Amino acid sequence: MFEVLRHQDLDGVLATVVRYFGGIRLGAGGLVRAYTDAIAQALLVAEKTPLQKLETLGCRIPYTLEGMLRRELASSGATLIGVDHQDLVELRFELPESEVAALKLRIGELGHGGIHWIASR
Repeated sequence: MFEVLRHQDLDGVLATVVRYFGGIRLGAGGLVRAYTDAIAQALLVAEKTPLQKLETLGCRIPYTLEGMLRRELASSGATLIGVDHQDLVELRFELPESEVAALKLRIGELGHGGIHWIASR
């Protein structure tokens, strides 16, 4: 079973098989084939999701830029983690590491210098 998972280049996956004895002795080789086939069949229909390293970002913006920033985050696929409304609006969000530079550039251009990036917590 482990070899089937390794051959598929999967990471962080657990495979279990439950076999109810039906009166037929399969022997060691038969058990290996049965278990291997069970995992292989499950992997054929399993949804595989690639792992993406996420980066958490935070920024402070004037209230007038909040709508623009929320729209930009939604269109980029970022996940909003938290919002704090005080003298400025502080937003915390995460997105795939590979998209951070492009998003920061777009937001910086749209914000005309009104975006203040803060260290993530």
